[in-house]
Parts: sequence; structure tokens; C-alpha cells
Amino acid sequence: MSLSLRSDAAYALLTPTSMGLRLTPPDGQPWHCADTLKVQVTSAESNVASVSSFLGLPVKVLTAFVKGSPVSRMIKDNLAQRHMAYEGPEFDQDSPWGVRHQMNLADSGVGNRGPRVANDRAGEVGRLLAAEHFDLERIFGQEGVQIVHLSGLIAALSPETSKFCLDIARAAKRHGTRIAFDLNHRASFWKGREAELAEVFAEIASVSDILVGNEEDFQLCLGVQGPEAGGEGIAAKIDSFKEMIERVRKQFPNASVYATTLREVENANCHHWGGIVAVDGAVQVVEPRPIGVLDRIGGGDGFVGGLLYAILKGWPVEQWIQFGWASGALATTMLTDYAQPADEDQIWSIWKGNARVQR
Repeated sequence: MSLSLRSDAAYALLTPTSMGLRLTPPDGQPWHCADTLKVQVTSAESNVASVSSFLGLPVKVLTAFVKGSPVSRMIKDNLAQRHMAYEGPEFDQDSPWGVRHQMNLADSGVGNRGPRVANDRAGEVGRLLAAEHFDLERIFGQEGVQIVHLSGLIAALSPETSKFCLDIARAAKRHGTRIAFDLNHRASFWKGREAELAEVFAEIASVSDILVGNEEDFQLCLGVQGPEAGGEGIAAKIDSFKEMIERVRKQFPNASVYATTLREVENANCHHWGGIVAVDGAVQVVEPRPIGVLDRIGGGDGFVGGLLYAILKGWPVEQWIQFGWASGALATTMLTDYAQPADEDQIWSIWKGNARVQR
């Protein structure tokens, strides 16, 4: 089985996102006692798209910028380095207290000290994104998109971005674009908007072709019962995860693909990493396997990015979860929170457990 994709599309993958900066102390040091910071451009949605863009597929990002900002220039240059096209409005900062790009304050953790992440999103320019800033008929109708990737982070960012994601989903549906929705629940985004966002997420999920989330995402975003509590670690609950996915399938039957990651943390640098992908009722499982972790942030995005790449390439269904699993594992070996594969073989080597030097 393969999802039928538009053959005349200019873009394999398109995603709306709010770009920002991640500030990370080097050498795994905690943020509160750091005296040096590494700066990188980031967003969950562009993290997903990076797998496809680095492997040569045409990718486009819809986002917002601050006019004349050096941060905006840095973001544009980074997207170009990732081989991504982009477009979006430029907003005047207005004053030193005006709009800006969000900042993600994150350390990587080491050993028994887990990573910590804080978000500074006051005045975030991406919260202003709306359909009126883009010609969606041109993008989806004339240019064409094979898969649009929507994330619960951008869908819940503000009332404006919630409507923006709905408008994108509706336009994509009209023009035969497949819709991938990674639920990505964040409690702070939902506070005070629970009923409103539950309705938005349910509509997007009802028209999605690919639904991704963990047990909390499906419960908190869509009201689907999660796996049973208890058990001897996550591997013992795989049957419960399968049952959860079946409940999601019954509630949102439009989708063809349902996926969840499986992660158990031994320490900050060793995780047990797995996943489940169900396609038309047939369930594929990668039971959690140990992986070395340099920085865990972005592993889930790498999984989704690899899954979407495999679908876009039209590979056999059994390879979708394999490439997704290995792309997520690759992302955790990099200091950027997005995977930068050199080629497909680098990812397949991770799947095969081949970490020998290549000369």
C-alpha cells in the first residue's frame, strides 16, 4: 500500500511554522550555570522537514519574520542552508517592546541529570500568522504540495494560528494534498483554551491522512483513552499502545497512517527507542532498542520526518517505520535539534546497527 500523492506538485513537503532560536550551553552543561551559549535556528516543524530537504526533496516553509531583524536574517540563511524554500510576511518591530522571534532555552543533560527546557515566547511574531498573509490557492492549487505537515505546536500557538492551520488543512484537502498532523500537546499552550482547541484539533484530525502522537497527545488533544497504566517498562505496554491506536482509528477513520513513538529513558545519554505505525489496520512495531543520545531534543521530529520521507519516496510500508525510527535516532546524535543526514545510507546504517567506520 502507498498513499497516492500529487505527481504535478512543486513541493514534496510544506509546513507552517514559527521560527526562533535555541540557546544551548556547550558540553552538556546546565543552563543556570553556563557562561557560554551556542545559538541555532529551530522549530519543531522545520525539524521534521529537514530530513526530506537534506535528502534532496523540495520543501517549503510558511512562516513570519521581523522586518530588518538580524535574527530574521539568520533564520532565512539557515533555511537556505537546509535547502528549504520559504515565504511569509515581515512585521515591523514597532518598538523595542514589539514583536520578535521566540527563544528556546535548553540544555542537553548528561548522565543522570536530565535536560531542561524553558521557552521565552513573549511577543512571538509567529503568533500573528494567518491565511491572509499567503495565497493558499496559488500554493496548493497552482504550485502544488504532496504532503502538508501540521503540528499541534503551531495549531495551538494563538487563536490566529489555530485558524491558519484550519485554513491550510481545508485548502490542502480541496487540492488533493495529503495532510500529516503531529499532535504535539503542550499544556501551557492549551491553558484557558481547552474547549476551543479540542474543536480545532478534532477538525484537523478528521481530515488528516497521517496522525502522529504519543499516549498523552492522543488523550489530551483528541480525548482518546491512552494505554493502561503500570507494567514493567514501555515494552510491556506495546499491546496497550496498539489498542490505543485502534481507538484513534475508530474515532478518526479518514486517516490511513497512525503512528506513535516509544521512548524509555535509562539516562540522558542512553534511551530505549521504538515506535508503532499502523497502516490500513496492519500494525508495524519496532520494540524499544538502546540508542546513544548526545541531545534528545528533536528525536520525535526526526521520527516523523523519516516517516514522511519514506512515504514520499513510495517505499514499501514496512520500511516507513524503519526509516522513521532511524531518522529519530540520527537526530539524537546531533547538536542541532534536527537531523542532517548525509544520504539515505547513513540512516539505513543506523537501522541495521552498523556503526563501523566507512572509508
